Amino acid sequence: MQKTILIVDDEVRIRKLIADFLVREGYSTLEADNGRVALEFLAQEHIDLVILDVMMPEHDGWTVCREVRKKSNIPIIMLTAKGEEVDQLFAFEIGADEYVTKPFSPKVLTARVNALFRRIEGEKATEYNGLQINTTARQVSIDDQSLDLSPKEYDLIAYLTENSGKALSRQQILNQVWSYDYFGDLRTVDTHINRLRTKLGEKSTLVQTIRGYGYRFEVEK
Repeated sequence: MQKTILIVDDEVRIRKLIADFLVREGYSTLEADNGRVALEFLAQEHIDLVILDVMMPEHDGWTVCREVRKKSNIPIIMLTAKGEEVDQLFAFEIGADEYVTKPFSPKVLTARVNALFRRIEGEKATEYNGLQINTTARQVSIDDQSLDLSPKEYDLIAYLTENSGKALSRQQILNQVWSYDYFGDLRTVDTHINRLRTKLGEKSTLVQTIRGYGYRFEVEK
């Protein structure tokens, strides 16, 4: 399937230059001249990667990057004239995957796009009957639709799937997911299981209750 890349820069010359090289490489491109339009594209279109300038009108690149990271792990390459080390470190802190400074080589930028996609595709999620878990990204999806899980809900489903087919007591789950020094009630496990099942929807049947004991993650064969 052809991948779509969103190019966000207020300079039309730069957008067209990048787009020409990416299209030659087999990608589809969309263009935005400011951060507000970029966020609208991201809300309405399927985007596989964002090339994002920092200094733009309406919403700058930092703002866009932060907003994207609240909802998605889509790859982001920052493309900016701000080449100081402190700017690069800040970009990585807020969730950028790559940082390219202007002036830049379109060929090198395209090579970085290719390398980033290869790296992501190498991080294959483990799949359980349509439920995908990517431990590198700490992301859970159902049929490629990402779920909005809390950190503890992710830890819980990760532990259950790592022990697929095993009966796990509430105490075992509490010890492993909340740690041995947690002194909360065992009902904490039940509460989080219920929340997790709600978010799993029709896949909630994968998490089975063992009456009077605990839970088991079971995939039908």
